[in-house]
Amino acid sequence: MDSKEVKITTPSKLKSYMVFTKFRLSALVVVSALSGYLFVGDFVWLEMTYLLVGGLLVTAASNGSNQIWERELDKKMNRTAKRPLPQGHMSLSEAYIIVVICLIGGTTLLLMLNLSSALLGLVAFVSYVFMYTPLKRKTSWAVFVGAFPGAIPPLLGAIAHDEVGFGMVPGVLFFVQFTWQFPHFWAIAWVAYDDYKAGGFSLLPSKKGKSKESAFQIVAYSLILIPFSLMPWLLGYTGIWSMVIATIFGAGFFLYSYRLFLTLEDKDARKLMFASFLYLPVIQFVYVFDRII
Repeated sequence: MDSKEVKITTPSKLKSYMVFTKFRLSALVVVSALSGYLFVGDFVWLEMTYLLVGGLLVTAASNGSNQIWERELDKKMNRTAKRPLPQGHMSLSEAYIIVVICLIGGTTLLLMLNLSSALLGLVAFVSYVFMYTPLKRKTSWAVFVGAFPGAIPPLLGAIAHDEVGFGMVPGVLFFVQFTWQFPHFWAIAWVAYDDYKAGGFSLLPSKKGKSKESAFQIVAYSLILIPFSLMPWLLGYTGIWSMVIATIFGAGFFLYSYRLFLTLEDKDARKLMFASFLYLPVIQFVYVFDRII
């Protein structure tokens, strides 16, 4: 009887922890860090392990802190109502313990790379949890604030190499991801507009919500993303393939956003959202492969 209870309870608890830390999202963030690491230089297995596991844990701590902060608001939204805290599958003290363990563990691993990596991880955590999260209910400028910690992963990957500081190469990788986040997140905010509204969030760039004004800004940032994505090629860091693929994917991404501008329909926002999930890792690893070749 006792053994059966353990078999039933353990996977459920593990699943709660994964949902609480947004494990899949955290893993995607780590992919960006990996692209920055590989873009800058040769990999060392131990260094790469510290980066990936450390980055994963700090991101998990950020995501968990966000859910602690918004636990009452999560009850009001369909997309978040089944999270562990609103459902009572996890106590608040348990949630705090998980966040502290992940933050200390992740920061320690990043410190084993270098001090800059550890400090950058802490900057990402603090700005996401204590700046972006509370601003989400106050102003749509929260998206701008959140774009900074959101663009840190490739920068973190780049400076994981001791010989690399906060120079031009990490900066270029940072600004590509920084710019991408606006059409990416606004597409999500468009699709989830009613749900966000129920939770008191208004995250589209215009106060009119799903409007031509919001769609225009999505188009504008998608267009600006094209020259930013070409910067590694223009600066001579990558070859012709990155220029060709970045142009093609950038143009395709822009067309999805322009389609949304024309129709203002959720189905086109959803297409843009999925296109954004594909765009970033493809572009980042094209940079890596083109630089290696």
